[in-house]
Amino acid sequence: MRKFSNKNLQLLIFTFLGITANAQYTETINSNRPGNSQGAFSVGTGVLQLEAGGYYGNDNHEILGTDTNILGTDYELRYGFLFEALEINLSGSFQAETTTIKVGANDVDYKRSNFRNNTLGIKYLIFDPLKSITPDKVDIRSWKNNQKFKWKTLIPAVSAYAGANFYMKDNPFLYEGEGQISPKFALITQNNWRGGWVLVMNFIADKMTEDFPTFQGIITLTHAFTPQFAGFIEYNGLISDIYADDLGRLGAAYLISDDFQVDISGLMNFKDTPSRWQVAAGISYRLDMHKKDEFLDDSFEGSRRRKRTEEMQNKAAKDAPASSTDKE
Repeated sequence: MRKFSNKNLQLLIFTFLGITANAQYTETINSNRPGNSQGAFSVGTGVLQLEAGGYYGNDNHEILGTDTNILGTDYELRYGFLFEALEINLSGSFQAETTTIKVGANDVDYKRSNFRNNTLGIKYLIFDPLKSITPDKVDIRSWKNNQKFKWKTLIPAVSAYAGANFYMKDNPFLYEGEGQISPKFALITQNNWRGGWVLVMNFIADKMTEDFPTFQGIITLTHAFTPQFAGFIEYNGLISDIYADDLGRLGAAYLISDDFQVDISGLMNFKDTPSRWQVAAGISYRLDMHKKDEFLDDSFEGSRRRKRTEEMQNKAAKDAPASSTDKE
């Protein structure tokens, strides 16, 4: 059986949303699934990653008297390029709905299907506390001092996201008068805490050029229980003149290999206009074309990693057996 070190555990902590201390590339896949938020860090340069899944659910509107069955698939294609802090991604979903309305004594079904959303965007890391804040030195005389709470751990990594929503003409999910192209912006924060805890927050302004923009706040708390299994809980608040809601999500992911993850999740809301539930399952897979370890400039942890690498190389050279030429 394969053994996992503390380093392996730290890497899995960020299965949904994570990073390593030195850079944004990780030895194991870094997926945003199954939550609805995105982490502050990219997949790493040279990494092409697909995150996709299917979902089934129901919306029941108490006042309108409608019952809607929903079947869909969502996807995200992510690529890290140029440098570690930058990622380009394409995300969206295709959804089919059957809405039943009672007309007199009869139930009448109305169907619609199309892309529920498609967004092409770029994410850029603008602040990394591991790069900018000097870590505390280990107190060799006091275990208590090393373990006590430190306020600097509350300082998150911060990323900015900008993208564009685009729809085909005559998409039934567009509201009357809504344009085919609209902007989307987000501010993303991420805290990585000792013990396998990761907190991500997204603050989103969507369709700002339209008559009915949407504002969202997403808070996701992730915890790694074992080197292969992690779970999450999430709150998603939406504010709009068209649709406002409070959504809760709960789920888990399992790491099959360094490049392959599977996940399951569920969703429910807290009102009856409409009441909503969904179940979902998906996968995340990456093509790892990352050529070398990249250390962020001026990174304290990066400097330590360089030093460790140099020490290991020097030790290996010193311990290597003499060549036949040397023996002669």
